[in-house]
Amino acid sequence: MSITQKEYILRITEVVQYIEEHLEADLSLNILAEQAHYSPFHFHRIFSAIVGETPNEYIIRKRIEKSASIFLKDKESPIADIVFDLGFSSNSAFTKSFKKFYGMSPTAFRKMTDPFSKIGKTERKIGQKSLEIDNYICNINQLKKWMIMNAKFEVKEIPQMPLAYVSHVGNYEEIEGAYGQLMAWAGPKGLLNENSKMLTVYHDDPNVTALSKVRQSASLLLENEVDTQGTINFMTLDPKKCVCGMFEINFSEFEDAWKSVFVWMHENGFDENDKAPFEIYHNDFNTHPEKKCIVEICVPVE
Repeated sequence: MSITQKEYILRITEVVQYIEEHLEADLSLNILAEQAHYSPFHFHRIFSAIVGETPNEYIIRKRIEKSASIFLKDKESPIADIVFDLGFSSNSAFTKSFKKFYGMSPTAFRKMTDPFSKIGKTERKIGQKSLEIDNYICNINQLKKWMIMNAKFEVKEIPQMPLAYVSHVGNYEEIEGAYGQLMAWAGPKGLLNENSKMLTVYHDDPNVTALSKVRQSASLLLENEVDTQGTINFMTLDPKKCVCGMFEINFSEFEDAWKSVFVWMHENGFDENDKAPFEIYHNDFNTHPEKKCIVEICVPVE
């Protein structure tokens, strides 16, 4: 990869991060181009080539996905308030974009946030139990038994974390290449030792974002900010209160681990906020006698 290509990726990655942190703000082409230090015309071409969407398409998608994520958690706030908080010019423009993206209106989507509606619509008759509800309750009970055996939960304040990272977009199972790039960069700089901590930061919710577009950051926890270049970027995760679940698990159990964190969180009265959740890895699974990963899943809460 040439120096020019690396510089393009670095600047566009910084703009993507800026967009995600300012979805409610004015994200005009001129403002974004200024963030990247390119002319609007040049920026539009480079952004589209690297991201695979035009800046406007990307912004609309992120705002729509953010609204869907809010609808999954908040069934009370007026839709119009959420629409304008996310920078849409009108309720009709939002509704049209939302329906195009999810195939239904925001109101219809919001009605699906009832837990039982997620497991299928059922015609309930007097004296007749819903098979779907029985299965749902059974699955939750099984998960709770798994939690007792495999999880330790706590609520704690996570301090500010400076991170070097490589962006990965797509399937979680393919993030290994991003970590390879990160470690190849960090090793010669003396940034890796037995106490090093690696993290994956999840910027998108797979419940509302297509898996092929889910963005993650393969990250290394640093002591201080360092100079980065090319595909290696720097960010700081601000201090936050998190519900944290500690696990010693196989890779096949990660889905259950994430589910259990959210079950514990909601049963203990905590609400997720809009900050990115993340995983902190406390071992190298290759050195574990059973090839298990000691991982801490952290979900920021109100």
